Amino acid sequence: QVQLVESGGGSVQAGGSLRLSCAASGRTFTNRMGWFRQIPGKEREGVAAITSGRTTNYADFVKGRFTISQDNAKNTLYLQMNSLKPDDTAMYYCAASYRWAPMPPLTSNSYNYWGQGTQVTVSS
Repeated sequence: QVQLVESGGGSVQAGGSLRLSCAASGRTFTNRMGWFRQIPGKEREGVAAITSGRTTNYADFVKGRFTISQDNAKNTLYLQMNSLKPDDTAMYYCAASYRWAPMPPLTSNSYNYWGQGTQVTVSS
């Protein structure tokens, strides 16, 4: 199975940028990976996902601002977040699945493996 460790979270002012990283180890040949976020009291929501074939899928609320990418040589998934808003404040999680689909889903039950999360705080 794959193990996932996120990094890169922090505090930033509105309009700023952050890049999250998710380092994978173990059985790293997953068919899809994604980024999710969650704030206390709310359900985890999908942010962006990518297949092993580089097909991407984004939630409407991040389109044009966030970019998901992966570096297979480094076994690392990234989320470049630009034009951050206070509403982007959340714990961000990396997820992976060995199941294949032509379009990577943004539903949390479509992923089996999860990291511990990294906190992103955006101040106004």
